[in-house]
Amino acid sequence: MKAQVFLPEDYRPAEDEPFMNDKQIEYFRRKLLAWKQDLMSDTRDTVESMKDGTRNIPDVADRASEETDRALELRTRDRQRKLVAKIDAALRRIDEGEFGYCEATGEPISLKRLDARPIATLSLEAQEKHERRERVHRDD
Repeated sequence: MKAQVFLPEDYRPAEDEPFMNDKQIEYFRRKLLAWKQDLMSDTRDTVESMKDGTRNIPDVADRASEETDRALELRTRDRQRKLVAKIDAALRRIDEGEFGYCEATGEPISLKRLDARPIATLSLEAQEKHERRERVHRDD
């Protein structure tokens, strides 16, 4: 079992410290867990509101509007479900000691990128290259 890492409330990963040291790992773990908790809470709220919100609306336009709102909400929740899977994958990478390194090059992903998008698996350069290749090979 790993020892608990003390993390000051105002801690932010810095470029001048060793990459993916214990504090950085704990910072990103907490960030990912908090993000996942927020998403799961939103999902529970949506499920509850959909259970409570089922009603028979006689006006066709109002019913169509409510159905459109529900479809949008469900699409949003589906995106969040996929995001939770990516968060879980990032947490697994932390446990396996692979978090923070580009899957394509093996180089460290910048701390700024990880702070903005902690589920990132590619460095900025590798991501841009991937997107360019995707644009070229897209079937339009």
